[in-house]
Amino acid sequence: MDDQPDWGPFRSLSRRILQEKVPLTLTEDVRALLLRTAREVAIPDAEATLSTEAGALALISEAERRISDGSNRLTDALHRMWRLQESGDFDGARQEMSEVLAVEVVPYYRMLAQEQLDR
Repeated sequence: MDDQPDWGPFRSLSRRILQEKVPLTLTEDVRALLLRTAREVAIPDAEATLSTEAGALALISEAERRISDGSNRLTDALHRMWRLQESGDFDGARQEMSEVLAVEVVPYYRMLAQEQLDR
């Protein structure tokens, strides 16, 4: 899928900063990565947030949370949806994706849920 974001570089940076406690250095490349990721996970005002180290760390934490939570939410809903489809409960299967769409903010995960709902 061409619209799939490449969160590998961000997740690597996040792991180094949040788990390994490597100090954050806001180079132009890091700023560009954080701004792109913020856009991809629907975090508003990222430019202003990156004006301080505390803001940058908060942005990293929030983006990481949105990626992880959204992935888990969608994966869990897909498994429930498939079970419901197998049992013939297509309304219940559709409801699973509708519930994801009701709370999900990450555009990529919303797109995947909508594609399932459309099918």
